[in-house]
Amino acid sequence: MTPTVYEELAELGSATVYEAGGRRGYVDADLTQVIPGSRAAGPARTVSCGQDDNLMVHAAMATVAPGEVLVLTMPEPRPIALMGDLLATQAKVHGAVAVLIDASVRDVEEIAELGLPVWARWVRVAGANKDIAGSIGDQITVGGATIRQGDVLVLDADGVAVIEAERVDEVLAASRDRAEKERVKRARLAEGALSFDLDGLRERLGS
Repeated sequence: MTPTVYEELAELGSATVYEAGGRRGYVDADLTQVIPGSRAAGPARTVSCGQDDNLMVHAAMATVAPGEVLVLTMPEPRPIALMGDLLATQAKVHGAVAVLIDASVRDVEEIAELGLPVWARWVRVAGANKDIAGSIGDQITVGGATIRQGDVLVLDADGVAVIEAERVDEVLAASRDRAEKERVKRARLAEGALSFDLDGLRERLGS
């Protein structure tokens, strides 16, 4: 995929991608969006940490490729900070376009100033240990969503949608089609039409 594809997916947004992709693959979790209004999309770099430990996050900085979304997990999600501003600085310098953390983030003001889009389950100051070896590149689960290395994540204010790597072209085409139909429909609604009628919902009530 080219950077332009990811930029287009980010612009289309997580909700459109989720719907167009058949309502499958979304992260079912309350997330804090560190930079309001931020949008990002890119292939996942999956990082499985030890419990309450971020040794593998440090290791991942040596492997992350430009354009990737770092996805950080541990066996049981807990409000322990897997990333602060020093790791965020490394992620930004080495080209990560976003970070999804199934745990806590801290130093959020510094990270926002840095400009790295981060979504995290919690914001807490509690720090992680650096003792337990985990893995990089393995299949993980975040908020009920299966994420493999290379699957594409679309992140924005609505949440996170996951596209299987082999379905990106298919889902992108369907998302473009859905966005165009919604553009036309939005114009009609602005003129006073009702979705109750446009979507054939009136008939469901026998009215």
